[in-house]
Amino acid sequence: MLIDNHNRKINYLRLAVTDRCNLRCNYCMPEAGINFAENNKLLSIEELITVSENLVELGIDKIRITGGEPFVRKDLMVLMRKLAGIKALKDISVTTNATLIGNHIDELKALGITNINLSLDAIDKETFEKITRRSQYEIVHRNLLRLIDEDFNIRINFVVLDGQNTQDILPILELTKHHNVSVRFLEEMPFNGGSRTFNTIKWDYKYILEYIQTKYPDITLIPSEKTSTSINYKIKNHVGSFGLIPSFSRTFCGSCNRLRISATGDVITCLYGKPVANIREVLRAHQAKENLRDEIQKAISTRAANGFEAQQQNRGVFDNSMTSIGG
Repeated sequence: MLIDNHNRKINYLRLAVTDRCNLRCNYCMPEAGINFAENNKLLSIEELITVSENLVELGIDKIRITGGEPFVRKDLMVLMRKLAGIKALKDISVTTNATLIGNHIDELKALGITNINLSLDAIDKETFEKITRRSQYEIVHRNLLRLIDEDFNIRINFVVLDGQNTQDILPILELTKHHNVSVRFLEEMPFNGGSRTFNTIKWDYKYILEYIQTKYPDITLIPSEKTSTSINYKIKNHVGSFGLIPSFSRTFCGSCNRLRISATGDVITCLYGKPVANIREVLRAHQAKENLRDEIQKAISTRAANGFEAQQQNRGVFDNSMTSIGG
């Protein structure tokens, strides 16, 4: 079992399989992109499987596959098939922009991997294309509707961007009226590859909720697990739900049960902190299993109490792009 230095049980791994993405969302990276890792610096599928199997043996029972955009990686389904066969895993999920998932929907469903976090920061085509700097709206919309039709458990992640997409907050909630989806509004974070900096935000989770209540005053709080990052609500007469994720305010840090491993093997114990280890060379050396476990145990033994403490310890953290951190 993985227990950190604040007596928090770590049972959730966010595993990045690539730092590459086929979109260029303006809150994530500069328009020209970032310096993506060389292929030999990325963990291989075999190494990702080794990491997963060993951490499950140490108590991880939930794995979320992230990127970059995971489906940019052409051998991704090899990993997904292997994960689906690990009986001790209670939850396997994927975070995706839904541009490339179409060809894999049938197999994902057959494998029982039906928990999908879909990044969608606008319901309006023009707004979507301004934010993503790409013309993929029709593909994303089509794949979203197909995933809904196939009864996938869909969480739509909508990063609220002041002056860009706030006019889409209420319209996107119409999806929850007729479909069993959850739309989750995230506070913007400064992990944008250094394209802009800020120390405060207007659209924090409280302000977002107030805005939603101008149209939907009759909402009910949904009880959530202690480790949940989202505060969840139900609108009266809506089939689905919505949530607020205080990713900048960081109100959920006290119960954090997450560990991140980047596509290049960086071990990240807090999104706002620097990597505390790198396991790539460990995995490529002798006695990989024993040394990997030692590195992970060391990493969680020095975790920051919360994101604010981690940020103080790593002043340059906001120079990173979310695509390189692992989502």
